[in-house]
This record gives sequence, structure tokens and C-alpha cells, in this order.
Amino acid sequence: MVTFLAGGTGTPKLLAGSESVFPPADVTVVGNTGDDVELGGLLVCPDIDTVLFLGGEILDRETWWGIDEDTTETHTELQRLADAAGLEGGPQYLDDEAQTSGRELARWRRFSGVAEFMFIGDRDRAIHVTRTGLLDEGHTLTEVTETLADALGVPWRVLPMSNDPVATLIHTPEGPMHFQEFWVARNGDPTVDAVEFRGDATATDAVRGALAEPVVLGPSNPITSIGPMLAVDGIREALAETTVVATSPFLEDRVFSGPAAKLMDAEGYEPSTAGVADAYPFADAFVLDEADGTSLDRPVVRTDTEIESEEDAERMARAVAEALEVAGR
Repeated sequence: MVTFLAGGTGTPKLLAGSESVFPPADVTVVGNTGDDVELGGLLVCPDIDTVLFLGGEILDRETWWGIDEDTTETHTELQRLADAAGLEGGPQYLDDEAQTSGRELARWRRFSGVAEFMFIGDRDRAIHVTRTGLLDEGHTLTEVTETLADALGVPWRVLPMSNDPVATLIHTPEGPMHFQEFWVARNGDPTVDAVEFRGDATATDAVRGALAEPVVLGPSNPITSIGPMLAVDGIREALAETTVVATSPFLEDRVFSGPAAKLMDAEGYEPSTAGVADAYPFADAFVLDEADGTSLDRPVVRTDTEIESEEDAERMARAVAEALEVAGR
């Protein structure tokens, strides 16, 4: 049995070719929910959905977001209506009172649906409608996620990091903004002063049980993909008690993709493989690129860590398995 912590696209790319190394029936994936937003009344769970769509074999692997060949009639009409009516486009936070009313899971991350700033396809939207409806019926996010995984035929067990709300907020000179506003609507352009994980969340019993198994941190952003999970009560403590292998999203000081370097620098970490190691003091071993000369104080397995195909992912998974064996000795 093995548990993967997943955020963004790094861990899903690793999972995409891992079946020959880690049989799906033995895999649990714990997903980051700090990126979640309520958009136009619907709860969108981007990191969870990427794993669900990958496991259901419907993920758009060009963007690693949304459903492959999805139509976008609703999204297009929302944009047209806003333009025709002269309405101010998104992203929009509702007022402070609205931010803490309604569904608890939407706290600090509720956006207007006017001219929605996230690109959501029609089949993708059906997932969010179903999720939100089941939550409103009284089911937990864990229960709803497992229901959706069953409906899509996902081979892994998929768990949200908590049933409680955590919002990843980026503090900028312009004021605080949700991570999705910073990254999707603003293309990661604003200067970052600090990153905040807002909320008082606790790990579920299911997550605690999964973290009792060996854990793999995929090549995800240490701050906004893995960081929200570490902010959940019980998760960092569990990682300190189990075998953990971490993969680096850097080749020395070059990040493979995304805003990890900018965010790590804002949080006081060197934007590099060495900084990733500092951010993960609980990791027992690392998988680094074979061209990465960083010297760490923990065991290292090296391979080509760039993942562009399932063959690349399988090679990476074998290196992870080797690192787990080394770490467990």
C-alpha cells in the first residue's frame, strides 16, 4: 500500500504511468483542496478533479485540466451575457459577509459567476453540479469524492485532505487574492509578499489511515500544492511518523513548470531542490533528476525526472519505488 499527496499536475503526471509499479488497488491519493473555489454557486475542486478525470480516462492531457474534448457552450454564453449587459467581468469576490455565509466549504473562496474567470466545460460543470448538490444533501466532501470516483471508474482511492475549508490566499501589494485569482485570472503576475492558508481544518480518519502507509510527495509545488495539506491539523504529524519519499519539481534552481520558484522565494525558501528539502524536513529520501548535483543530507535516487509521457512516468515511478525501499531500511 502507498499514498500519494497530489496537487496541481505534478503528481497526476506521475500517476499516469505508475500502474505497473504501484497497482491501483494499492494506491490512495490524498488531494489538495486549498485551491477549491465556489464559482457561481458551484464548488470546484481543481486538484481533486484532475485526479478523478485522469483515473476515469477522460482528462484533457494537453492542459491537464478539465475533460478531453469537452464543449463550452455554457461558459461561452456566460461571457456573452456579461459583455452584452455591460457587466464587469470576473474574477469577483463577493462582500465580506457573503464570504462567510452559505456553505462552510466555500468560506474565503467564493466568487461571482458573472463572466466566470475559470474555463469550465459543460461535462466538467456537471461534476460540479453533482458535487454541490450532494454536499447540500448533507454528505461530506470525502463521501462525495468517493461517489464521483466510483461513477467515473477511478482505480485509486481518492480522498480530499479534509472535510473542512482551507483557502490558499496570496498576499500581494494589491491586497490578498485567492490562489486561483492569482494563477488563473492574473497568470501569476502579481508580486507575492506571502502565502496564507486560511481555515481551521482537521485531517479525516480516512486521511490519517492513508498516511500510516508509505507516502509519496509528487513533483508538485511545495507551497500551494503540498503546503495546504501540511497546514491541516494531523497531516504534518502523520508524515513525521511514516516513511516519506519526496520528488523535486526543480532541477537544481530550474523549476519544471508553474509558480513554485516565485512562491518559495516569498515564503523564505531557496527556490531550488535544496529549498524543497528544507520545506520537507519529514522526508526520508528524495528522487532528483540525474543532472541535479544538489547534495542532500538524506538518501537520494536519481533519474530523468521530466515527465512528458507515460513511459517517463513509469521510469519515475520505478525510481520512487527504489527510494521507498531505501527510505524504509
